[in-house]
Amino acid sequence: MKMTLRWYGPGFDSVTLEQIRQIPGVSGVISTLYDIPAGEEWPEERVVELKSIVEKAGLKLEGIESVNVSDAIKIGTKERDRHIDNYIKSLEALGKHGIDMVCYNFMPVFDWTRTDLAKVRPDGGTVLAYDQKVVDKIDPQTFFDQTTSSSNGFVMPGWEPERLKKVKELFEAYKDVDEEKLFNNLVYFLEAIGPVCEKYGIKMGIHPDDPAWPVFNLPRIITGKEKILKLLKAVDKPYNGITFCMGSLGSNPNNDLVDIIKACKGRIPFAHVRNLHHFGNGVFEEAAHLSADGSFDLYEAVKALHNTGFDGIIRPDHGRTIWGEKCMPGYGLYDRALGAEYILGLWEAIDKAAKRG
Repeated sequence: MKMTLRWYGPGFDSVTLEQIRQIPGVSGVISTLYDIPAGEEWPEERVVELKSIVEKAGLKLEGIESVNVSDAIKIGTKERDRHIDNYIKSLEALGKHGIDMVCYNFMPVFDWTRTDLAKVRPDGGTVLAYDQKVVDKIDPQTFFDQTTSSSNGFVMPGWEPERLKKVKELFEAYKDVDEEKLFNNLVYFLEAIGPVCEKYGIKMGIHPDDPAWPVFNLPRIITGKEKILKLLKAVDKPYNGITFCMGSLGSNPNNDLVDIIKACKGRIPFAHVRNLHHFGNGVFEEAAHLSADGSFDLYEAVKALHNTGFDGIIRPDHGRTIWGEKCMPGYGLYDRALGAEYILGLWEAIDKAAKRG
């Protein structure tokens, strides 16, 4: 298991590599080339530069989150094959330099959805929160505008202004895309990138839909065990895997997180470990990583990863904003560092107990 932190790169992150290097047990980062639009090729020199920056700070670039998939690929427009060709070239640039894990998603329009980016908790910290009733009363453009205005001045993943300033046009483009078509377009994409993944041993980990149900009537195809296994079977190759994101899958309390881990044994290259607190149907807020602070049993989830032979990459996911920090919502230093230490402590205890029999 490799413990990492997500880092958005120079100029995009309030957290520095030097700070990350001081978190005990964190040996690397998951990063991206944040300024390259989906569908465009990642220049090899930019990949080399990013890797060099990370390594000079004493860390390892363990993977990429994300090489974004364009709407043309998801919808299946005439631009699809050109964008897939650029994606293949991007993977080639990563693979040539030993970067062999890529997280991506196949969510239409919105990468992830929250209705409050700074809900104040009883402890004084703020968290990301979701309330379906709020979504039901608002139109997508207004929702986008309110979300971006609450981002503390940071460009958030999945909410890039250049793309989402045309929300209405995007919704129109997706009007004939149902779950079946979206799924088939995902399979087409995975089969097309298969040869370059196999050439360099790249593991693709699809990120579950967040939240795990349709939002604004857009189709969702990675929402739980049944749909995940359908994808793993459709492209039954080692490179086709799942990013096990507890927060996304756990947004639906009917999802058995431990069961999903066991069902996906050997096909999880990447894990996002975090906690949520459920307040009712379609209403939740993010919590500290500690099991007692939310609705998830992190001990059982980490134990399931350990016992299924998980040897991939873990990162703490969205944290509270605490101690006066100004940061991208969910991605401050302090609470994610606390989360990393908690997960590492669980792993150490589980591993030692297993070895002692």
